[in-house]
Amino acid sequence: MTEQQEQRTVEAKFEITDFDESVYEKPSEGPKMTRVTIRKRYQGVIDGTGVAEVLTAQGEAGGGYVASERIEGTLDGRQGTFVIQHFGLADGDEQSSHGSIVPNSGTGGLAGISGQAMEREFQVLTLAYTL
Repeated sequence: MTEQQEQRTVEAKFEITDFDESVYEKPSEGPKMTRVTIRKRYQGVIDGTGVAEVLTAQGEAGGGYVASERIEGTLDGRQGTFVIQHFGLADGDEQSSHGSIVPNSGTGGLAGISGQAMEREFQVLTLAYTL
């Protein structure tokens, strides 16, 4: 890493502005399967919007999701877009989330962004990135 490419970790708060869920599989036993489009408004360290396509498996005691989200806005004073892919699992009260910025997905002032993304708390994206 060069000096200009120092890793930075930020917490970006967001609110969900639209949540459109459709069930595509609901077996008599086991988790239901859904497809969800989630639209977000980021304010703070990221100022902009996000749209995520999410696939879920939702059971009584556990579940999981996989998502691709495109974020458009300003990060570190730089305007552009980037895409994150993340997944999460829930086993009772235990939850985990992991993800990455898609390589070479940054545009504009965010071209070259790389790193990790996760949601460790409700409606907060933790982003550990290099730009």
